[in-house]
Amino acid sequence: MTKKKTREKKKSQGSKRWEIYEISGDRIRKKNKTCPKCGDGIFMARHHDRDTCGKCSYTEFRKK
Repeated sequence: MTKKKTREKKKSQGSKRWEIYEISGDRIRKKNKTCPKCGDGIFMARHHDRDTCGKCSYTEFRKK
């Protein structure tokens, strides 16, 4: 019998969970905005010209 080839697992391309928080002393602050429709705990993704919620697709455009 021949051995089956095993594929390497792909690493995730998204941001790491610890990159959305800023720790200073004994305080933790969120870097990204929270979605106004979904509430606390749902972060909005930061794009170069807009902030978008991945759950409800709410979008806020930033001015240049």
